[in-house]
Amino acid sequence: MTGLFLASQVLLWIAVGVLAVLVAALARQVGVLHERIAPAGALTLHQKVNVGDKGPDMRLTALDGAEVQVGGARDRSQLLFFLSPDCPVCKTLLPVIKSARAAERNWVDVVLASDGEAADHRRLVMAEGLSGIPYVLSEPLGRALGVSKLPYAVLLDEQGRIASLGLVNNREHLESLFEAKERGVASIQQYLAQR
Repeated sequence: MTGLFLASQVLLWIAVGVLAVLVAALARQVGVLHERIAPAGALTLHQKVNVGDKGPDMRLTALDGAEVQVGGARDRSQLLFFLSPDCPVCKTLLPVIKSARAAERNWVDVVLASDGEAADHRRLVMAEGLSGIPYVLSEPLGRALGVSKLPYAVLLDEQGRIASLGLVNNREHLESLFEAKERGVASIQQYLAQR
């Protein structure tokens, strides 16, 4: 009986050793896979405008009555963030937009854009604390940029040309627009493909 017990203990320790080696190999493979996965940038849908195209040049009136120049030649870049009061993903991104506006204030101006009833948008401004950010309602602006899904962002450079654009669902997507402009490419995916 003692010999059987001793044999089962030895087999059990061998199984534990093999399992430990397999777990270590699996952990290594997960690490290798993580290194190979490229960061995901903003999703560019089939749009009617492309990076490098001249963006719209419009003078619009914001919800607070201020005049807002969208596009055209200017000293700074301009981020147009398209949202809707009834879009839950848009609402979750508003803190990200406010944070990016503060962090990138040296080179980019943020403009919120949408269309629809002004009263709904004013309630959103109050509920989310957006009162310092220009907020325009303009269906022609969205059409000019081919916005079909929300939340969507377009980064215009200092000459009013489209530097980057895409569907943004999280902070990484938004920051990929800034990174694409900095690297002079249409998207992060294009930059990684060139490497």
